[in-house]
Amino acid sequence: MQFFLETVRLGLHNLRLHKLRSVLTSLGIILGVAAVIVMVSIGEGNKQAALRDIQALGATNIIARSFKPPETTSMGANQTQFLARYGLRREDLRRLKAHMPFVADIVPLKAVGDEMLYGDKRMVSQAFGTTPDLLRVARLRLQRGRYLSPQDMDAKLAVAVIGSEVADKFFALEDPLDKVFRIKDQAFTVVGVLNPVGLAGGAGTALVGRDLNKDVHIPLTTAEQLFGDLIMRRVAGSNSQEEIELSEIYITSQATEDVIRDAALVRQIVRAGHPDLNDVQMVVPWELLEAQKRTQMIWNIVLISIAAISLLIGGIGIMNIMLASVTERTREIGIRRALGATRKHIIWQFLVETGSLSAVGGLLGIATGVGLSLAVGKLLPWVLTLKMVRGFVQAKVNLETQITWWSIIVSFIVAAAVGLIFGIYPAIIASRQDPIVALRHD
Repeated sequence: MQFFLETVRLGLHNLRLHKLRSVLTSLGIILGVAAVIVMVSIGEGNKQAALRDIQALGATNIIARSFKPPETTSMGANQTQFLARYGLRREDLRRLKAHMPFVADIVPLKAVGDEMLYGDKRMVSQAFGTTPDLLRVARLRLQRGRYLSPQDMDAKLAVAVIGSEVADKFFALEDPLDKVFRIKDQAFTVVGVLNPVGLAGGAGTALVGRDLNKDVHIPLTTAEQLFGDLIMRRVAGSNSQEEIELSEIYITSQATEDVIRDAALVRQIVRAGHPDLNDVQMVVPWELLEAQKRTQMIWNIVLISIAAISLLIGGIGIMNIMLASVTERTREIGIRRALGATRKHIIWQFLVETGSLSAVGGLLGIATGVGLSLAVGKLLPWVLTLKMVRGFVQAKVNLETQITWWSIIVSFIVAAAVGLIFGIYPAIIASRQDPIVALRHD
C-alpha cells in the first residue's frame, strides 16, 4: 500500500509540474466525454418527447381513419360536378361492435365542418360529432364546464365542447361557457372547454393529422341530424361533394398486451368493406411506440459511436505525450532504476500519470457535458431569436434534453479505460530503458 501511495504521489507531482501540457493532453478526453453526454441527452430528450406524444393518443388505442385516395373522384356528364364516396361507414362500426365485444370501447367520430364563426371572428378548425366516451378514450381533460352527456345525445342538443385554441381565439376576454357560436350556418352553445393537449405542434400532431387543440366536439346524433353525410366544396369554379359517414373510429383494447392482436382483427374486419384499405388508414400508437424505441436505440448507438471517436483521439493524444515524456525523462528513469526501482515501479508510475490524466479529463468532461445539456435547451431558442440568426434560420426549435446516469457512468469508465490502455505502451517502453544508457542520457 505504501508503494502504491508513493507511486500515485509521484505521478500526480509530475502532472502538476506541467499543468498546461496536462490540460491540453486531456482535452480530447474532456471533449469526448462531454460529447457523449450531450448527444445522449439530446437523443433521450427527443425520444421522451416523442413517446409522450404517442402515449397521449392512448397506448391501448387503435385508430381507424377515413382517407381520401386519388381515385375516388367520379366524374359525371357535367364536368364541373362530381361526387366522392370513401372512408369508414356505419356498417364498419356495426361489424366492429359485433365481432369485438371484448374490447373496452369503440367510439366513432364524424367530421361535420371546418369553419367556425363568433361575431366578426372566423376560424378554420374542425368539428366532430362523437359520443361522451371520447373524453376517456382520447385521454382528454376538461378545463372548464362539462363534456358531452348521454342526455345531449338522446335529445340531439346543439351543444359543443371546444378546444383550448378555439377558446383563446373566440373568447380571449370573456367566459366561453354558454356563449353561442356557429359551425357553418348552425348555432351551438358552448358547454365545456378542453385542456391544452401536448400533441399540438409535436410528433403526435402528424399521427392524428391535425392540431387537437382546434377541435370542436358535438353530439354524434346532432351531427347526423344537422349536417348529414354530404360535404359540399367549391374549388376554382367547380362543385364537389364528398360522402363520408364516419371520419374516425377509436377502438380501445383491454391491455397493451392485446393491442397487436386487436389491431390485426380490426384490419381484417375493416378490410371486409374496404378490400384494399385504400380509403382507410390505421394508426396504432403502441406499434409506433415500440418502433420509436427501437429507432432511438439505434440512433443512440450511432451518436455514441461518433462521440467515441473523440475519446479515441484523446487516447492517442495521451499516448503521444507520454511517449515524448519517456524520452524527456530518460535520465530520471535511469536514476530511479539505479536506486533500486524495478520495471514494475516504472510501469506503475507512468500508468498512474495516464490514468490520472484520463480520470481528471473524464470528470471535467462530465461537468462540461452536464452543463451543456442543461443549457442547450434554453440557449438554442434564445440564439435563434437573435436578429443575425433569424435571417438564416426561420424554423422554431423546441429542443428537449434529458441527462441519463448511464451515459455519465459509461463515458467516465470508457475515458479512464482509454487512458490506461493508451498509457500501457509508453509505460512498457519506459520500463525497458537500460539503466546505464539512461544515466548517460543528456
